[in-house]
Order: sequence, then structure tokens, then C-alpha cells
Amino acid sequence: MKRDYFIALEKRSSDNPLSLPEVIEQLAFNEQGLIPVIVQDANTLFILMFAWMNKEALQKTLATHRMTYWSRSRQKLWVKGETSGHAQRLLAMSFDCDGDAILCQVVQQGAACHTGRSSCFYLHIESDKQRVWVRGEQDDPSIILKNTGRNR
Repeated sequence: MKRDYFIALEKRSSDNPLSLPEVIEQLAFNEQGLIPVIVQDANTLFILMFAWMNKEALQKTLATHRMTYWSRSRQKLWVKGETSGHAQRLLAMSFDCDGDAILCQVVQQGAACHTGRSSCFYLHIESDKQRVWVRGEQDDPSIILKNTGRNR
């Protein structure tokens, strides 16, 4: 069981690195072959977006340092910024303790969200009053005007 692999790492010495291909083989990709990815600005630590990767996207990201994801709607790989110019350069990557999520720290060029905002997380919940606030101005409102689908 893959979970056992990550449990065994809990007590492993930090002075003995693991083989990256070995760890990738142990990651918990779901039934569709995908793993969730949280994307964070490397300078501000602000959460920019959430996306999915398959093993190919992960390997391409590691090889090129250009964030590559799996588009569930288009059923194909997409490199962030390939059409919008709002690219993400990978600076650091971490796997979580269970091997079922990835955290990527990036240098973001332009807006991270297809809405033109700096983050996809602009709907802020005020739970005690049961309402949601739309926060964050659009960095590039022209994206919305030319975007009939999702501008990546």
C-alpha cells in the first residue's frame, strides 16, 4: 500500500535524500490518474490557484520548470500561460505527508486566475453572517473581454 511508504518516511533521517522517481511512483494519483496541486506565490506565500496534474504533467513541470497541468475539461495537458502569457515558473515543489497532494511555489507572471485576478481564491466567506464577499480587483480586466472560455 502506497500510504505505508509515506508512513515509513515519518521517522526517516533528513540527511539521506530519496530518489525522486521512486517517490513519484509512490504518489497517490486518483482513479483518473490525477493528483491535486496547490500553487503558491514563492515571494508572498499567497495561494494562487488549485489545479490537477497527471504523472506526465508532473514530469514536464520538473523538467522545464514551467507549470504544466492536466485540464479535466479539455482532457489534455496545458502549460500555464501558454495562451494568456500569464506563466508560472516553478521554484520549489513539495509532496504532502500522505503523498496525495503537491504544493508548488512559483514566480507568477501576470494574473493567476482566468478572471484576471491575482488569485483564484477571491470569494471570501463570512461564516457568522452566512455570506460571501467578492474580493480582489482584476489585475487585467481585458482578459474577461477576450475570454469566451477559460484563458490559461
